[in-house]
Amino acid sequence: MRPILEDDLHAYVDGALDDGRRAEVQAYLESHAESATRVAGYIQQRAALRAALAPIAAEPIPPELSLRHLMEARRPSRSVPWRMAAAAVVLLALGGAGGWSLRGPASEPMMQHGIAGLAQEAAYTYDVYGADQAHPVEFKAADKAQLVDWISSRIQRNISVPDLTTAGYRFMGGRLVATPYGPAGLLMYDNGQGVRLGMLVRPMTIDKTARMVEHTDGGVNGYAWADKGLGYSLVGSTSSDILHPLANEMRRQINDSI
Repeated sequence: MRPILEDDLHAYVDGALDDGRRAEVQAYLESHAESATRVAGYIQQRAALRAALAPIAAEPIPPELSLRHLMEARRPSRSVPWRMAAAAVVLLALGGAGGWSLRGPASEPMMQHGIAGLAQEAAYTYDVYGADQAHPVEFKAADKAQLVDWISSRIQRNISVPDLTTAGYRFMGGRLVATPYGPAGLLMYDNGQGVRLGMLVRPMTIDKTARMVEHTDGGVNGYAWADKGLGYSLVGSTSSDILHPLANEMRRQINDSI
């Protein structure tokens, strides 16, 4: 049986698994009480959110967003074929209705690419797992070989795990995570005093070779770089002065292992 990952647990909560995989996750939860408790909490949160947002979803569309109003306001000129204009107005109305029901903008900000996108993904991933006291990693340090094989097979590139023990950080383990560009590996470290670091690694579609750059996202600092088509970003809630030499050491070890 394939390992049960965090993505599988969330898909189980959302009812997005096929029958076979759902049965595997159920069997896993029956023998892992801690994960079963977390999943039960996710299910309760999902039900509570749906109940809380139900009145908003049931609200009527405001008159100014009605199809008739939009068609009258955007009546096409004689030089534009009326069928094309009507189709455009219908699409505009659907977009307006969706934006109203979600109580937010009709479109999301443009996704970042290259090193900037990698840095953002690393910060978001660290926000999720860096503070997780119950289940920060899927594979622990003792399972490093299995973790490396799993990530390497999924991203179709060989990876290595840098050693930061001389700098006071032990390897905790890691997991596979999802990004807009496919799967990525997350390696976690801590210093035994509650300070955690994460390194995200994934293939790059652009910026396949890029110099190391500093980045900051909220309270998460980091350094990102790319070499030979693989991108790396070391992130943490510690200062950039501490992260920079660690990132340099990681890059040195990775280059030596190739």
